[in-house]
This record gives sequence, C-alpha cells and structure tokens, in this order.
Amino acid sequence: MTNTDIVITVKNVTKTYGGTKAVDDLGFSVQGATCYGLLGPNGAGKTTMMKMIYGKSQRDVDRESAISVFGYDPRGDELAIKYLSGVVPQDDNLDEELNVEQNLRIFSRFYDIPRRENKKRIEELLGFMELSEKHRSKIKALSGGMKRRLVIARALLNRPKLLILDEPTTGLDPQVRHLIWDRIRSLKKQGMTILLTTHYMEEAFQICDNVMIMDKGKRIIEGHPHALVRDNIEAYVLDVIGNDAAEKALRKVPEGMRQDRTADNARLYDNDVNRLRSVAEILKPGEFVLRQSNLEDVFLKTTGRQLHARQ
Repeated sequence: MTNTDIVITVKNVTKTYGGTKAVDDLGFSVQGATCYGLLGPNGAGKTTMMKMIYGKSQRDVDRESAISVFGYDPRGDELAIKYLSGVVPQDDNLDEELNVEQNLRIFSRFYDIPRRENKKRIEELLGFMELSEKHRSKIKALSGGMKRRLVIARALLNRPKLLILDEPTTGLDPQVRHLIWDRIRSLKKQGMTILLTTHYMEEAFQICDNVMIMDKGKRIIEGHPHALVRDNIEAYVLDVIGNDAAEKALRKVPEGMRQDRTADNARLYDNDVNRLRSVAEILKPGEFVLRQSNLEDVFLKTTGRQLHARQ
C-alpha cells in the first residue's frame, strides 16, 4: 500500500436513532498517511460516523451504503479493523486503580504482544508522549493533559496503521495541545493515517490535510483547510466588540460589505482591507480587531451558526 492509496471509503452512509438521522447519506474518502478532520457543531454526527468506521456502531441497512477500512467492512470485519487501528475516545477511560505502566501493559495483552517487545514498546511510547517520569504514577495523580497523552500512547501500542482521535485536545492547555499536534505530525510522516474530530478550528487548520464540515449529519463542504479559507470566505474580517461600537460601525458600512450582527457585537467581511480600515477608524482601541479570515469563519458561515446566517 502506498501513501496515495485510499484507506477509508464511506459511501451513502446513514445512521438513524429513533427517527432522527444522526448521519444522513454521508460519503467521503481518506488517503493513506494523511490527517482527515471531521468538523461540525455538537450533534453534527462526527462521533457517530467515527464509531461506524471502527465497528462500535452499525450503519443503517441499505444496499447503496458502504464503508471500507483497508478493504474491510466494519459490519462483518470489526475485529480485523480493530487490529489495524488505534482509537482515542472523547473520555479518558483509564483504570484509576493502576499506574501508568500497568494501564499500558494490561491493554497490550489484547493484542498478544510478546512480553519482551511489550516492555520495549511501552518505554518507547512513554518517551514519545513525554511521560517517562510518570511510569509508576497512579492515574489519579496525573493532570488532564497527562491522562490524554497516556490514552494516545495506549492507542499506539499495537502500531496501528490508522489512528482515530475523537476530540483529542479538548480542555487542554496550549502547551499540551501543541505537543499532541507535533506528535500527530510525526506519526503522519511515519506513514500513519489519522482520522480526527475536533472543535478547535486552529487544530484542524494546523494538522489536517483535508477536512469535512458537517451539520445535522450531512456533508456541507470539504477540502484542504487553506483552500476552504481561500475559496469560501472574504480575505479580511473586522470584529467589532460591544453594542455601542457595533451600532457606530454599522452606520459607516460601505455598500456591498457583508455584515453580521448579534445583540452585543458585529462582524464585517471584505476582500479589501482598506475598506475595513475606514470603518475601524471611527472606533476606539479595544472596540475592534482587524484580522485575516480563518477556518472558524468558514465554519460559522457554512453551518449557519454565525450571526445573521439564517437571514
């Protein structure tokens, strides 16, 4: 298998819970040795789609639907996929009665890793995730960032070809987040394929080769993060902070400038930064931020979650 081979194929997949479609006729593909991100609001269907890929949840029965992971269908080949995959769930489901090393040792038994190799592998992974000094520590004594890094190390024990990360850095401080990003980049360079869900748009922008933005179980838009920003949003944004400042700014908005308003703030978009500067001139320091647009702006626009997107 080369890095350009398709590792995951999802075609016309739907998942229904009690009449509600958590995933609705979804399709996408993931190339080997890349990081693919699933983005979307809470309830968009990201985690449900992840679970169907590694066999924890089953898609609705439909002759047109298909999921292939390294050529295996999770409906009948769940075990084969699990042996090729490492999964990092949203929750840090570690055994708090055991220490760091014991958590890894017990988990490694599921993969029949020989004892000598097992010890070496654990040492490597603890070093890789900068946890070597904590190998004897109880789980209760670890910080949230350490627990998260340990769960990732656990998912790497079987040398997976596919690493599935469900919101791996939620609630972590910037230092730990950047460490995890660096490790994901390193794994990708080694040929590992990464499937990621995240609420951090900067995270997706930094480490994903392609992303799909979902809403209500459906695919909204897909592509390389840089291309999505370039092709789907104005180049510059003026964030206006505070109701009085927003009212003042909106009275000076030039014709054709896209604008959005909430009760307290406004956001103005334009490809001409000088037009935005002309509005900012009437505002006081602290009342505005003039910046380049980013993936979060695309997310808000495409999911209809930004200020006046429904109008």
